[in-house]
Amino acid sequence: MRVRIFETDEHVARALALRMASLLAAQPAVVLGLPTGRTPIPLYRALVRLHRAGRADFSRATTFNLDEFVGLAHDDPRGYHGFMRRHLFDQVNLDARRIHLLNGAAADLAKECIRYERAIEKAGGIDLQILGLGLNGHIGFNEPARALVATTHRTRLRQATRRANAALFGHRLRNVPAEGLSMGMATILRAKRIVLLATGASKARSVARMVDGSVTPRLPASFLQLHRDAEVWIDRAAAVAISGPHRGARRR
Repeated sequence: MRVRIFETDEHVARALALRMASLLAAQPAVVLGLPTGRTPIPLYRALVRLHRAGRADFSRATTFNLDEFVGLAHDDPRGYHGFMRRHLFDQVNLDARRIHLLNGAAADLAKECIRYERAIEKAGGIDLQILGLGLNGHIGFNEPARALVATTHRTRLRQATRRANAALFGHRLRNVPAEGLSMGMATILRAKRIVLLATGASKARSVARMVDGSVTPRLPASFLQLHRDAEVWIDRAAAVAISGPHRGARRR
């Protein structure tokens, strides 16, 4: 994996937003994989600013989100549908027909996962997948385990993951759903390019294990080592524990 280190989370966000704007200009019908959580919020703010300045045109782009909570309707503001509308979708010129999210309230969740996989395939696959990094090394809702599920699936969420999402549910852990739907690791790794974002000192240990350690389902993000075009974009705070060949990663 190629590691790029920036001074702050805002520097990370601005640089990636500019790269995405360039990609939208060069490849207007690009297919983007998008994350949720606190880490990508500065990225979405930067993309909105570029769009308002006439420098990012989403009109022909297609998006697929990584995950969603089980049991929440698409219009529930606590879910990832609502999160994406607030932070990006309602503020740029994405065509609603090209926005794809998992339906955590589907009557048959197994069929919903199959539908999502087929939708990604029909779109021609994901050109650029943006990822966040959980404190325990998860990406999407792919939690640490003895083995990982390859394709989009239903999964039980770890307490750490539920705590990280508690702000969406009035900071009440008991209100955070216990299950989610998520793209699987093979689904993620089929993306043509991947950029993982991690910022803040709390992510430093997982970042170091991801880039310097072995590939293990106990740290799902470590599987990005197997991808031929994966980058890790981090701020200085998240880079403090990196050692070995990544210590000299490019800094900006």
